[in-house]
Amino acid sequence: MKAERRWARWRDKVRDRRAADFLYRIAVAVVGLAVLAVGILAIPYPGPGWAIVFVGLAILASEFRWAQRLLAFAKQRYDKVMAWFRAQGLWVQAAGVVFTTVVVVATLWLVGAIGWAAALFGLESAALRSPIGVGT
Repeated sequence: MKAERRWARWRDKVRDRRAADFLYRIAVAVVGLAVLAVGILAIPYPGPGWAIVFVGLAILASEFRWAQRLLAFAKQRYDKVMAWFRAQGLWVQAAGVVFTTVVVVATLWLVGAIGWAAALFGLESAALRSPIGVGT
């Protein structure tokens, strides 16, 4: 608790200095948006994509009221969607897994990761190369 009070006192001092407060809020915005962007890119992949999104929103919510509202809304919607998905039958859950797999493979193909990995094993093919020329 002591560290929390120390942080609050430091933040109050920064808030009292207009230029420092402005720069601090810009830094929070840049870091928060960068983390949020990484999280959004990671959503379709297995792993902590949504957790990263929520961390990015929490960083932004530490300074911006709109981000606090968006974070609360996103948590609520995420919980509802996940509860709905868990309540569905095996076929809907399997379709979700297949859809996620297709998105992951497609994005890996677009960024050239599949062609690059295939080339490591001597399996070069025009079909494995990125159609947009990324990763070549």
